[in-house]
Amino acid sequence: MRVFKFGGASVKDAESVRNVAEIVKNSPGKLIVVVSAMGKTTNNLEKIVNAYVHQKGDAQQYLEEAKDYHKRIVQSLFEDDYEAVWDQINDIFVEIEWILEDSVHDSYDYLYDQIVSVGELVSTTILAYYLSKIGCSSTWLDARGVIITDETHRAGVVDFKTSQEKIRKAIDRGHASFDVIVSQGFIGSTPDNNSVTLGREGSDYSAGIFSYCTDAESMHIWKDVPGILTADPRLFDHTTKIDRLSYREAIEMTYYGAKVIHPKTIKPLQNKSIPLYVRPFDNPQSEGTLISSEGSDTYPPMIVVEPNQSLLYISTKDFSFVAEHHLKEIFGLLSSHHIKVNMMRNTAISFTVSTNTDEAKINRLIHDLQDRFNVVLDQGLELITIRHYDQLTIDHLKEGRLVLFEESLRNTYQMVTKELPTLSRKK
Repeated sequence: MRVFKFGGASVKDAESVRNVAEIVKNSPGKLIVVVSAMGKTTNNLEKIVNAYVHQKGDAQQYLEEAKDYHKRIVQSLFEDDYEAVWDQINDIFVEIEWILEDSVHDSYDYLYDQIVSVGELVSTTILAYYLSKIGCSSTWLDARGVIITDETHRAGVVDFKTSQEKIRKAIDRGHASFDVIVSQGFIGSTPDNNSVTLGREGSDYSAGIFSYCTDAESMHIWKDVPGILTADPRLFDHTTKIDRLSYREAIEMTYYGAKVIHPKTIKPLQNKSIPLYVRPFDNPQSEGTLISSEGSDTYPPMIVVEPNQSLLYISTKDFSFVAEHHLKEIFGLLSSHHIKVNMMRNTAISFTVSTNTDEAKINRLIHDLQDRFNVVLDQGLELITIRHYDQLTIDHLKEGRLVLFEESLRNTYQMVTKELPTLSRKK
């Protein structure tokens, strides 16, 4: 049994759904197919949340845009008999309408999970119906019934023991009658049946959970790139595909921000030695990149760019040393506000942290720090990580940029930079 994961780009329109369905139909053996929300649906649903909670923008208009987008896909896939399918899809969107009809009385994160999770429910319902239409033996599984988490909304912590029991029973039952089980990425639920998301881009992680809990033969992530590349082809020319990658190297790359795989995906697979293939959905015959315990002996420089960074300079108000009890307090606040530290440095009288910019979280953190610390915030920055670096690559990436913070380890070099305007002589 294998696990296939398809992201939003692979199901962005009707033609893409047809392509995914052909890949699934032509793949022998039992499959679990994990699917993300279609195209940019998650971004659109986030607009609904922000408009509803902050009363900025028209939440109902954003909802109608999401419905129209999916309706066009359903009409193209099912043509004359689309109405029965659309009725099922529309019923899922009704869950959002019920929320919008009421006043805001729950937390932002809770409401986010109830609204945004609809994207995956809709995409998988459409794919499951289409697979049935083309004669593929398939059934639909609600991931919220089998992936159980705690109540940390937007970053649910999975209860692997309970989830494994539920997943195995559901998969065994489904595969007894069908070859393909279609389920959702990104979502689970609390023991009280409230929807929870697993973190942005968390569909890879969902596929990893299914793979781990079922002892899958292999897991396959289908992307719009040939495999794992040495850098993001949208940012760099002359990137090359890496044919084989070790689990360790993949974990390092995702930790530093490589978007090709969700950071939490690799560890469950490594624990059971389940190979992971990153493959192009526009060339299904290609094996792409294989991630396993083998890997490769040597790697070229691999570059990861994380935009939209914030740098916080934290110092004591009395200019005393930043001691262990200060660090304990700072890390406690970073944890309570769910702020991920990308880089950090401790000097005698200051502590510097680089993190992804989330205005609301950072403002709350600064508010809590200001009683005892001075905090200076620098934003609009970029974090550049080079695995297996060489000086030529470092020098090339520094061109035209001001380096605010840098460090190097044996295999990893990192720098926080901002664009440096080119000076020109006035005439």
